[in-house]
This record gives sequence, C-alpha cells and structure tokens, in this order.
Amino acid sequence: MTELLIAAALWVATHLGISSTGVRARVVGVIGEGAYLGAYSLLAVATLTFLILAWADAPKDIWLWYPAVWQTWVALLLMPVAFVFLVAGLLGPNPTSVGQERHLADPGTVRGVLRMTRHPVQWAFLIWALAHAPANGELATLTLLAAIALVAGLGTVLIDRKKAAAAGDQWQTFAASTSNLPFAAILAGRNRLVIGELGVGKLLLALVIYALVIASHRWIAGVPIVI
Repeated sequence: MTELLIAAALWVATHLGISSTGVRARVVGVIGEGAYLGAYSLLAVATLTFLILAWADAPKDIWLWYPAVWQTWVALLLMPVAFVFLVAGLLGPNPTSVGQERHLADPGTVRGVLRMTRHPVQWAFLIWALAHAPANGELATLTLLAAIALVAGLGTVLIDRKKAAAAGDQWQTFAASTSNLPFAAILAGRNRLVIGELGVGKLLLALVIYALVIASHRWIAGVPIVI
C-alpha cells in the first residue's frame, strides 16, 4: 500500500500542483509553451502508469465493505454517460481544453456536450471513479478511484479559475450559458438539451467502446462484471 499511496500522491501533486497553478506559468516562461506541453504530457503518462502499476501490485485484501451484486448496476448505468462525455469532449471543440481558447470567441461553440457540461472529459473520469466506488469496497481500488476523482473534480474548478483570469469577458459569456456540474445550466434554464447535436457517430462510438469495455473487463481490471 505504501507504493500505491506514493503513486497517488504524485498523480495528484503533478496535476493540481503544476498545471492549474502559477507553477505552470513560471515553467513556461523558462522553457516555452511547446516544451512544457511535451514535458508535462510525459510526466502525466509516467505518473498514471506508476499509479496503475502500483494499484496492480497492491494487496486487495483490506475491505472497508463487501459490495453487493446490485452495486455493479451503478457503474453499468452511469458509464454510458461517461463514455459519451469522453468521446464528445475529445472529438469536439472546447474552450476549456489546452490550446482551444480561441473557441471562446465563437458564439456557436456552446452546443452538443458543452450544453451539458463545459468539462466533459474531466467529468467522464469523475463519473468513472464515483460509479465504480460502490462495487469496490477494498482499500487499494478505492485509493486509485479517489486519486482519479480528486484530480478530475478539483481540476474543473481550477481550470475555471485559470480561464476566468485569462479570458475575462469572453469567459464570463461562455460560463453564463454553460455549467461545470453536468446538466446544471439546462436545469437552471440557461441552456437546453439537444441530443441531436452530439452526432450519431459520436454516440455510436461511445456505445461501441462501452460494449468493448464490458466484454474485456476481466482483462482490463482483472475482475469480471458480476450482475
């Protein structure tokens, strides 16, 4: 467990302590934007790999609760939403993503998944972590899920803060018609749900990935899905 705790701490520290703070600007000032993005990408891959390997090697015999079969359905029902957020977020323009700030000036940017949340990719990982927690009551897996959830959840808040400071009025206009919390802007009447804007291709791709993950879950996570 010690190695896993170190890996989790490094994962959280390198994300929340660098990319979303003033450290990023200071590093960019020294080595340049391109070099920073390259180095940070390598660091992110390295810390994620360390986290996954440390989880795989950690003992899985410390149980905080013993999951019931019905808890698996929490993940089964929520993961399609996560995959839609992930696919639509990665394949569409988003002013909250690195290098896409130019889309703030486009009034037509807020469509599709951005009507639901302005942080679809982060929420995809957060939903994944939260949805899997009920069916995983042992400490090692909960540590992994908590590390992912912490970076994804706090990351959305820190990104909002950074973009607001950098983009000013353009960000305020964008934020006024979107929400961090999924569907909050829609429920508040500041936007509306338009499923058709997601695109049939993206929806099908998300469902295909979901089906493949279900079919290969034993290989990916080391445990079969029991329902």
